[in-house]
Amino acid sequence: MSLAILISCGNEQNYSARQTTELIPAGIAEKIEVKYTDSARIKAILFADKMLDYSNVKYPFNDFPEGVNVVVFDEDKNKNFIEADYAIAYSKTGLIDLRGNVKITSHNGTVMTTPQLYYDQKLNWFFTEYRFKVVDENQSVFEGIGVDFDSEFKTMNAHQNRGVIKGTDSADL
Repeated sequence: MSLAILISCGNEQNYSARQTTELIPAGIAEKIEVKYTDSARIKAILFADKMLDYSNVKYPFNDFPEGVNVVVFDEDKNKNFIEADYAIAYSKTGLIDLRGNVKITSHNGTVMTTPQLYYDQKLNWFFTEYRFKVVDENQSVFEGIGVDFDSEFKTMNAHQNRGVIKGTDSADL
C-alpha cells in the first residue's frame, strides 16, 4: 500500500503567474470594413465591430471577439453571406476559425448552420467536424456531423449525414 502526501508551499499564485503570459494586442480597431480584392475585383468584404491585432506575437493572428459578417462574391458576382459570433484569423497558416452560430447564406437562399467552421484561405476550402445543417430554397434538409466544401459551394464532402429532399419526384432520383 502506498500513500501520497501533497504539500503546499503557499506560493501557488506566484507560480501560476510566472506560467502565464498576457497577450497585449499591437492594435485595436473598431467598426471595421475590410475589402479583399484580387485582380482589381472585390472578392469579399468583412465587417466587424472590433478587431484585436496580435501581429506582435510569434504566431500572429487577428481576433474578432464580437463576431464578423462577411459578404463573399462568387465568379458571377453573386453575394453570399457568412456570420459568426467570434472569429480568429491566423496570419501564417491562412486559417480562419469561425465560432458560435456560424451561418452561411448563399445567393440562392441555401442556408448552412454549424457551431464552428474553419476556412483555409490558401485552399479556398471550408471544413468542420461539428454538427451542420443545410436547408435549401425548397426547404430540403441535409444534416450531419463533419463536412468540407469549396468556397464556390460546388464540391461538398459530408462525413456522417442524412437528408430529406422536398419538391422532388422519386422518379427523378
